[in-house]
Amino acid sequence: MKTFKTLFLTETKLMIRDMNNLIFGVGFSVIFAIIMGMIMGDKPAFEGADYSFIEQSFGAVVAIGIGATGLMGLPLALADYRHKKILRRFLVTPVSPAMLLLVQFIVNLLVSLLCLVLVYMVYALFFDFDMAGSFLFFILAYLLVLLSIYSIGMMLASVSPNIKTANLLCCAFYFPMFFFSGATLPYEIMPTALRNASDILPLTQGIKLMKVTSLGLPVENMIFPIMLMIVLAVVCILLSIRFFRWE
Repeated sequence: MKTFKTLFLTETKLMIRDMNNLIFGVGFSVIFAIIMGMIMGDKPAFEGADYSFIEQSFGAVVAIGIGATGLMGLPLALADYRHKKILRRFLVTPVSPAMLLLVQFIVNLLVSLLCLVLVYMVYALFFDFDMAGSFLFFILAYLLVLLSIYSIGMMLASVSPNIKTANLLCCAFYFPMFFFSGATLPYEIMPTALRNASDILPLTQGIKLMKVTSLGLPVENMIFPIMLMIVLAVVCILLSIRFFRWE
């Protein structure tokens, strides 16, 4: 427990000092939320909709923080440690691959939760946002999406032999999800062909799940996204532990 605590405090301090996670995982989401609120206001999500564009976009905006921390912050931090031979030094310490991955998971989780809280405050204080759905169901959906996306990040960190490969893999996973999952460009206004293509992205299914739970819509059609998130998390976590290398 002492080893875990020491590693956690050290990684937290390094994350705060680096600021990249806070800027892209929190700051960008908050700025995007403000811009969306100022442009769209209380306009309906689409003609005849029972909810506003702001209400519909909440799950998508907080997903930006999940993607930034899980697909860029977490894997690149570990890849950088491997590149600088820092991971090799852990070989003679009580730190295990599972503990190191868990600490990185928790540190980035805290950043993502900060993003969630700040985006909610911006929407609630300035744009009269009130979640129509169950807050408990939304949090469960949020954590499931976060777990699945972070598991992808942990897998990328484990299989990347060097920082260049990690950068390439992270960009290949992050930017398609950032632009085409519905996190920035609303899924509903995409052309049909683009929507069909974006449905293969895990974050697209995750955003759909968070939208449904935040809006209080029926969840019967969300069995596929839920099962996808669970299977993805289990498979990627197992792969990340199996193929983790110190150098």
